[in-house]
This record gives sequence, structure tokens and C-alpha cells, in this order.
Amino acid sequence: MHKLLTGIAICGVFLAATVSAASATTPAKKPATIAQRKENQQDRIAQGVKSGQLTAGETAKLETKEAAVNKETRTDRAANGGKLTPIEKAQVNHQQNKLSKQIYADKHNGATQ
Repeated sequence: MHKLLTGIAICGVFLAATVSAASATTPAKKPATIAQRKENQQDRIAQGVKSGQLTAGETAKLETKEAAVNKETRTDRAANGGKLTPIEKAQVNHQQNKLSKQIYADKHNGATQ
């Protein structure tokens, strides 16, 4: 019985060391850039149109909101030499979050093309 418990304890230590080493070497996932999120959201809208999950009216409203976020981003970048301040990045991220939730809601509201 003692040998069995010792074997289990050794396996547990080995497993813990393996998991610890694996997590230490796994790179942290970087958050998506503003441009990548914009592209992803455009793809989601296009997929919703293709599948019929988005109506023409829903699509038009989403595209208008997306264009407004894009225009604001361009204006902010132009005012700051091509860069966004941390506050502006947070604001754009918040707007993209809202738009993402709206895309989801519109795609899952039961209205179809």
C-alpha cells in the first residue's frame, strides 16, 4: 500500500511539474487589434447576410454604425500623428464591443431575410 501511495505521489508531482512547465512556455494570446476586430466584425456581418440571419435593414444599420466607428478612428488618428491615445483606444474598443453585441443580437433575433 505504501509503494502505491508513493507511486501516486510521484506521478502527481511529475504531472504538476509538466503542467507548470507547459503553461510557462505557452505565449499569452494578444488581444486583437482595432483593424483585426473591424475585419472580424465585417466577416460576421457578411456571414449573417449570406445565411439570411440579417435582414437588409439590420445590415444597413450595422454598416452605418461600423462606418461611424471607422470615421471616428480615422479622425482621432489624424489628430494625433497616426496614433490613438490610450483613452481613444479604450473608447474604440468600447464601441466595437457594443457593435459586436448588436451583431450577435441581430443575428439571433429570429428575423430572417
